[in-house]
Amino acid sequence: MTLLRAWDRLTLAAVPSAASCARAFATHTLRWWDATHVMDDTLLVVSELVTNAVTATGPKTTTPTWTDVKAEHILGVQLRVVDMYLYVEVWDRSGEVPGTKHPTADAEDGRGLLLVEALTKRWGTSRPPAGGKVVWAELELSTPPTLTVDVPPLPHRVPAHVRVPEGAAKQTVDTALMQRILEGLHNL
Repeated sequence: MTLLRAWDRLTLAAVPSAASCARAFATHTLRWWDATHVMDDTLLVVSELVTNAVTATGPKTTTPTWTDVKAEHILGVQLRVVDMYLYVEVWDRSGEVPGTKHPTADAEDGRGLLLVEALTKRWGTSRPPAGGKVVWAELELSTPPTLTVDVPPLPHRVPAHVRVPEGAAKQTVDTALMQRILEGLHNL
């Protein structure tokens, strides 16, 4: 029997600082779930996938200001545990599917998905009906998470420069990531 044990998500503006906010979210979530044994690998995977989403859909300026960020500059990060697997899922509006590269020794980028591939059991992409894409990675857990029911999760305190206002764009992220949960459950 497949068991969805836990899940949480965060929506962010697709700006360079989103990766650090996503790592903080993952850190707090894994601590709450008592799944810190996969912390290092998870943080690297989150960082790489969010950085790719920012590159794909963020404002094309090197240091965007709040006026540069529009509704289409949005991404979602979702962590979920199904049975003994942790899924890191990052949604962005872009339809472009990422692929691994084979950078030269002196290249400054292009190794992110190679790292994700090395650290995870498997990874891939999904195209939810709501649009965009979800890039996901699956990490194997050595022990199931233990949720303390008496202790509520930490509230998501997102800095203003990466906060996404309520509205249609945020609803698209929530819908797409929920569709990924349903797709994942159907495929198990």
